[in-house]
Amino acid sequence: MKPSSIELMQLAIDKARETMRADIGGPFGALIIDKEGKIVAVSSNSVLRDHDPTAHAEINVIRAAGKAIGSHDLSGCTLFTTAYPCPMCLGAIIWSNIKKVVYGCQKEDTEGIGFRDDFIYDFINNGMQDLNVLELEEKHRDACLELFKEYKEQEKQLY
Repeated sequence: MKPSSIELMQLAIDKARETMRADIGGPFGALIIDKEGKIVAVSSNSVLRDHDPTAHAEINVIRAAGKAIGSHDLSGCTLFTTAYPCPMCLGAIIWSNIKKVVYGCQKEDTEGIGFRDDFIYDFINNGMQDLNVLELEEKHRDACLELFKEYKEQEKQLY
């Protein structure tokens, strides 16, 4: 019998609680199931332990699932996560071809405990022009376009 949605979310919560209490990362856990409902991977936030700002639960579980199935393409999979994914995690979810995310807490809930997801959403929504957040400067496009041209000519696999 396949686990229920609450049972799957509870596994993500339990993993998050375990690593949160060990000061490995924040209260974020995630798991991925395949199209048959089989658990492919379970992970949590490990930013503090790994000294890696990208080690969010969703990123970690996507990496683990890709290794488990031997592919970067997670089409047909569903991701469960304890909170609405941040912009970085949303990007990774989309790149991995996951089409369904089940989340627990809302963006406002993460802000309520001190996380700054809205800060990033505001930056994106305002045209990424706030130099106090990030300076974006385009340079050397022609040189980089040569690399892109070479890639296109080699007809490499896209993802």
